Amino acid sequence: MSRFVCVDRDTAYLLPPSVDEWLPSDHLARFVVEVIDRLDLDDLVKQYAGRGSAAHHPAVLLGLLIYGYANGVHSSRKIERATYDSVAFRFVAANTHPDHDTLATFRRRFLKEIEALFVQVLVLAREMKLLKLGHIALDGTKIGANASKHKALSWGHANKIEAQLRQEVQDLLARAEKDDGSSAPDGMDVPAEIARREDRLRAIAQAKAKIAQRAAERFKAEQQEFEAKEAKRRAQREAGKKPRGRDPEPPQAGPQDGDQVNLTDEESRIMPVSGGGFEQSYNAQAGVDIETMMVVTAHVTQSCNDKREVVPTLEQIAALPEALGTVQTLVADNGFCSQANVVACVQAGIEPLLAMKRESHHVPLAERFGPDPDAPRTAEPVANMAHRLSTQAGRALYKLRKQTVEPVFGIIKHVMGWRQMSMRGLHKAQGEWNLVTMAWNIKRMHVLRAR
Repeated sequence: MSRFVCVDRDTAYLLPPSVDEWLPSDHLARFVVEVIDRLDLDDLVKQYAGRGSAAHHPAVLLGLLIYGYANGVHSSRKIERATYDSVAFRFVAANTHPDHDTLATFRRRFLKEIEALFVQVLVLAREMKLLKLGHIALDGTKIGANASKHKALSWGHANKIEAQLRQEVQDLLARAEKDDGSSAPDGMDVPAEIARREDRLRAIAQAKAKIAQRAAERFKAEQQEFEAKEAKRRAQREAGKKPRGRDPEPPQAGPQDGDQVNLTDEESRIMPVSGGGFEQSYNAQAGVDIETMMVVTAHVTQSCNDKREVVPTLEQIAALPEALGTVQTLVADNGFCSQANVVACVQAGIEPLLAMKRESHHVPLAERFGPDPDAPRTAEPVANMAHRLSTQAGRALYKLRKQTVEPVFGIIKHVMGWRQMSMRGLHKAQGEWNLVTMAWNIKRMHVLRAR
């Protein structure tokens, strides 16, 4: 008797194989198909004209993308290959094999519809009793753009290269007028060299125009902020109070030498990243439900810091269906803290819990277990938030932030393997972030249902 399991690659199937028998009953691929079957895909289906050869159904293409992102397979070519190599991908694709161009076109074409499907998944999670909104932890993470930082052109360098190219064009024109070209170095085509430099000058001019436009927008925002600070200090002086700190300096108009634009993805920005250094990136924001770790708000911004990201998050929360419940508290680190953001939360009916300083890793024992301080006798939102943060309940709720939103980013980057955008431009980056967070939510729902 053989000690080994029989291996026979030659015998044909006695009965036709069924892909339904190839996976365990609790496999993630089954759950992805189940979730997509319960979504309303009419907005996608009606955009197919019905001409030409038969198209792959949107449910199949969406399922392949979601299952791919959930398992670290983001390339459309790799997903196509997986429909042949992987049992799970074969199950999701129902034993069909959409090519990579079909998958990439579908992902690029239906970005707006994917945003609506993101909300549908949340509603489905609520119907399955897996989600009920309460406390939301907000944070951002830098995601690499589909562009290299070495393809960025700064204002100072553009002016330097522009002057050099103009001088070279003048030299080439002078050479062309001086003789018939017989003295030109071997292999030099003077008209072609002039045309090449003129093309580069036009590209530099376009880049400089974009840098100048950004500088004008930045100056307008900085000027408004400067005028607001000046008005506040003027009001303090008129009230007989001495303003604290130095008077703000007026902003400078026009581009600065360090202002730059990326020639590959002009809507991305150079941003500082954790661990030091700078990369061409986008700032991806996520509002995560503290109880379930499901992402309920997701947007992408070009800003390096998070100060202006509370209001867009509040707008997304307000647009969520009422069936999901009511957000009671918004928890975020000190990068989100400002008086305007605190007031915006209060006006939206959400209690802000924004750290006002960097939290110490080793809180003194007396402070950690001491009694709560007396509540302030004021309606000022910042003072009330500071008191809440100093209470036992407030500190306990704020501590949940780190174990809520940061693990989500860690799993997305290191387990799902998604650290860089596949498409270029802010709109497409927003659509892909919706797709990634929807894949995370379905993956999370699969875990919560098993519990």
